[in-house]
Amino acid sequence: MSEYWNYILNFLSSEKLWAVTRALIVVVIGLVIAKLASSGLTKIASKKIDSHRAMVLKRGSYYSILILFLVTALHQLGFNLSVLLGAAGIFSVAIGFASQTSASNLISGLFLVAERPFTVGDVIRVGTTTGEVLSIDPLSVKLRTFDNLFVRIPNESLIKSEVTTLTRFPIRRADLLVGVAYKEDLKKVRAILEEVADKNPLCLEEPKPRYIFQGFGASSLDIQFSVWAKRENFLDLKNSIYGEIKSAFDEQGVEIPFPHVTLYTGSVTEPFPITTVDAQSSDPL
Repeated sequence: MSEYWNYILNFLSSEKLWAVTRALIVVVIGLVIAKLASSGLTKIASKKIDSHRAMVLKRGSYYSILILFLVTALHQLGFNLSVLLGAAGIFSVAIGFASQTSASNLISGLFLVAERPFTVGDVIRVGTTTGEVLSIDPLSVKLRTFDNLFVRIPNESLIKSEVTTLTRFPIRRADLLVGVAYKEDLKKVRAILEEVADKNPLCLEEPKPRYIFQGFGASSLDIQFSVWAKRENFLDLKNSIYGEIKSAFDEQGVEIPFPHVTLYTGSVTEPFPITTVDAQSSDPL
């Protein structure tokens, strides 16, 4: 028991205790400086860069400063840094072989940061998933869908897939598909559509609405009527203008046909026999 206490007393009075104390002080100071410096840099640069780059700057500066202080603390404890660097290199190679997918995602994340196809806050569509970008991390991108689901997409998948940024530009075009009966006058239909767009307050005057005749459908004349709206008004415009077109067609007597089939049996074929049934008696007349 006395030998144990002697060992503790010798340690407390030795240079090792002061080395450990100095190392702990260096680490604490490093944590404080890293936090203050990263926050200060982000606050200064936030006026000139977007939120995505500000996030990358904050994380990069924080960990860079912290690593420098950790290296200094290890030096205070008497570690040979060259040996540590050699061991870290061997360890990195082993980790690299064991985590090729993570390394691929990390490299893909660097390409996403450099290329900037989208930023935090944008709404993107990847395959069948559409959502708001919550964060762009080294290994993955986090999305929140419109039905409030959390989706994590690996960076490698984003690099290999087609990504559509829905909020990249300030305005969007809504392509409205309209069908009218074959008997309708297309000039009249076009005038009605343009009047509806002119009265809708969400529809932009410039760029002007575009009328495109798509062709002869199975039971209708197919028309594409494209209108423009501000990005934040896109869904409201698309929902409102369809109802306004329906009301305008009803007022002007324009028929919106439903699919129907005409049976033709040839010129020499006898007509189909037709029997009329009384709705009340259900007996053939």
